[in-house]
Amino acid sequence: MNKLTARQQQVFDLVRRAIERSGFPPTRAEIAAELGFSSANSAEEHLRALARKGVIELAAGASRGIRLVPQHDGDTPLRQLTLPHPSLMQLSLPLIGRVAAGSPILAQEHVSQTYACDPALFAHTPDYLLKVRGMSMRDAGILDGDLLAVQKRSEAKDGQIVVARIGDEVTVKRLRRRRGGIELIAENPDYAPIIVDAGSPEFALEGIAVGLIRPTEF
Repeated sequence: MNKLTARQQQVFDLVRRAIERSGFPPTRAEIAAELGFSSANSAEEHLRALARKGVIELAAGASRGIRLVPQHDGDTPLRQLTLPHPSLMQLSLPLIGRVAAGSPILAQEHVSQTYACDPALFAHTPDYLLKVRGMSMRDAGILDGDLLAVQKRSEAKDGQIVVARIGDEVTVKRLRRRRGGIELIAENPDYAPIIVDAGSPEFALEGIAVGLIRPTEF
């Protein structure tokens, strides 16, 4: 691996921390804001430099399409993988549309179609895609009509973006733990947080967000 400049190392560390914390790589705008770049284009230039040095891969046209490439770790050699034929490197993911009250999110009646996706687009392997409705997560770069890649989980870390069921509604929010329960926080100041008391029978965690796809990419 070519040696990174100090600035490139900052960008790389920011990407790694974001993926470890939330499952999402950051957007170019988030990198620019965090590191004080003048524009998202500056962040893009640093990401392309990191890709040329082989420490990340960029997925063309994919929102948050940044993937870390495994590297040497001390004396442990880089693990080399023999890749299968490209036709075998596809995930077949059900796209979930509107979810009927009280029924499992992966019930067959909720599956509107199935997409073949490149696994490299995602921080962790998803189980399904959920069509986002509304703009409550706008400032996290998740927009109305986006396809959120979701891994089924019954637990989530503080700060992760989750898919949760509140009563009869399924919502995408950022999870924050608080004394006596949790908050589900929107990434849009027009939306108030949802407070959930500990042990509430109205709440169920359906999964965590591990990636995002814009429908125009298909």
